[in-house]
Amino acid sequence: MTRRIKLALTLTVVGLGMQAQAQAQAQAQAQAPTADPFLWLEDVASPRAMDWVNARNSYSTSVLEKDALYPLIYEQALAIASAKDRIPTPNFTHGDIYNFWQDAEHLRGIWRKTSLADYQSAVPSWTTVLDIDALGKADGKSWVFKGADCLRPEERRCLVRLSDGGEDAHEVREFDLDTRSFVANGFNLPRGKQTVVWEDADHLLVSREWTPGELTTSGYSFVIKKLTRGQPLASAVEIYRGAKTDVSAGPSMLDDSRGNRLLLVQRGLDFFHSETSVITSRGVERLAIPAKANVSGLVDGRVIVSQDEAWTVGGTTYPAGSITALDLAAVTRNPGHLAPTIVWTPGPRDGLDGVASTRDKLLLSTLDNVRGRAWVFTPKGAGWSRAKLDMPDNLAIDFGSTDSKSNMVFINSSGFLTPSALSLADAATSHLTLVKTLPAKFDASRDIVEQFEAVSTDGVKIPYFVVHRRDIAYDGTTPTLLYAYGGFQVSETPNYSAAIGKLWLERGGAYVLANIRGGGEFGPAWHEAGLNTKRQIIYDDFASVGRDLIARKITSPRHLGIEGGSNGGLLMGVEFTQHPELWNAVVIDVPLLDMIRIGKIAAGASWAGEYGDVDADPAAMAFWRKTSPYQNLRSGVAYPEPFIFTTTKDDRVGPQHARKFAAKMEAMGLHFYYYENIEGGHNAGADLKQAAHTTALTMTYLQKKLMQ
Repeated sequence: MTRRIKLALTLTVVGLGMQAQAQAQAQAQAQAPTADPFLWLEDVASPRAMDWVNARNSYSTSVLEKDALYPLIYEQALAIASAKDRIPTPNFTHGDIYNFWQDAEHLRGIWRKTSLADYQSAVPSWTTVLDIDALGKADGKSWVFKGADCLRPEERRCLVRLSDGGEDAHEVREFDLDTRSFVANGFNLPRGKQTVVWEDADHLLVSREWTPGELTTSGYSFVIKKLTRGQPLASAVEIYRGAKTDVSAGPSMLDDSRGNRLLLVQRGLDFFHSETSVITSRGVERLAIPAKANVSGLVDGRVIVSQDEAWTVGGTTYPAGSITALDLAAVTRNPGHLAPTIVWTPGPRDGLDGVASTRDKLLLSTLDNVRGRAWVFTPKGAGWSRAKLDMPDNLAIDFGSTDSKSNMVFINSSGFLTPSALSLADAATSHLTLVKTLPAKFDASRDIVEQFEAVSTDGVKIPYFVVHRRDIAYDGTTPTLLYAYGGFQVSETPNYSAAIGKLWLERGGAYVLANIRGGGEFGPAWHEAGLNTKRQIIYDDFASVGRDLIARKITSPRHLGIEGGSNGGLLMGVEFTQHPELWNAVVIDVPLLDMIRIGKIAAGASWAGEYGDVDADPAAMAFWRKTSPYQNLRSGVAYPEPFIFTTTKDDRVGPQHARKFAAKMEAMGLHFYYYENIEGGHNAGADLKQAAHTTALTMTYLQKKLMQ
């Protein structure tokens, strides 16, 4: 962007009176640091708060949508999102292949099916099972499809989850795949943040808010009950009760092709530590696995455990990051005394990326220096054999849907410049068949991908990928967008983004993905290095990558922009306040920004395991007082002009963080763009047009700031 447009001059949007009032509030806050003059913006749907939102939306859209770049960017973004040559994601269900599909004619989407043979054809013939657009119109609701859980092994009856506007809270309705209709007098659970699993055809295990206020401090249920078909919710029988101080407690069910079933209860003590229990005929009994371990599968009578901490049993230690197995019969007989066997142990540059299973095979996707690998493990007596699937190197590899009645599995592969490909593998023979390939969505003929390392403040090397033109001039003029997440052990891997390619790379921009600590690219230790009050190292890693890009003269602060969402939005807020000199554009999506009140906003209390508990731990409070973006905005600092995006319907992070951050910036006379989509939940929008609008606003902003 060549010139900055001051909000104070936009009288129709902000108004001098509003500006003066906000400045007075900021002065009052400076005199009384414990006061929060923008607390009223936490009342999400209040008329006063929504008037504030609408005014800032009006300003931002009036500038960005009127830019000469915007119409073409929006047109291209919508065309990408609604293109009919996308690969339809397949799911093995009820003997067919099911897919949820959105396009220009089905903005909210249709749930549809075809046969496996037909799916593999060039133009499958689909049968619509459930039309979400039509259902929303009939119900007078802004329905968003949140998936379905079908009762195995037949998979005819399904529990369909429907969210109004995209929020995490949802309704659950029983649906019959054969009749393609909701079941008359079937299971029907009203709106709530809930976990519902089948126990059998006539019983559900349900965790939800049974009585008003019966939720944890994180806003989730901690009471599990058994609901019998035909009975009202009030007649459900309690089987487990956690504590109000937990994150949540919920049921789950695993089965295998031999007819084995395992019903579990997971009590979340914090986001990463939990107590896992087995539901037996004797009642609910604690499973003696580590607090940082999860039951992740059931294969041929073996219970698969993913460990995020070391586990010592009978003098043998199984390292953190390993996959172990337990005998199901022994688990159900005595879940307090276990004898694990090792399945997979990571090397020094390995990370576990995913776990899946077929009829009698265990599938693991792993990362080797952030490059995807796919493995098939077969139970052999007391141990396991393994085979490596022959997948292309230097790509992200992900298991898709698996078939519990066979050993077939769909596998996705993609890279920054390699269009997504879908293969069908037989895990028993390791034979792969290429099924579909996404047509190229942008011209990548002039681009290359490189992997570099930046040295962080403690000497640790931080890998990052750069996608750029082969012939860039190393003079600091390349417009560069740097992205990272850095939290919750989430691994960031190369992927093919049509939007990034078409709207950024084709226009001469460079794209950077940084594998900073806090993620899971190198196992649990990579995540734990930045937990709680150690978190500054994550922010140092990111800034070090930025400086390395500048030192290599790939870009310069004038042409360097950054983007992140959710926890990545917090990362952006910290980089914005700590290193404003390094960036000229900052995209802050659905962010956490007020880390002092995080536990009082939406589901923020559930993440104390990641960020620490400022209300209970003085060290956490001290750390976030000097680090929290909202509290550390300072007058007189030359900040870049950010783009801040959130949604009103985000009941996970909440729009409060973004609102208050923008309001404080405004009070300081600082310039920003702010857009709050009314729908969308913790996402870019509730339908394709809303998502394309968000993409177009963001890309218009980035190109104005970094390319002009």
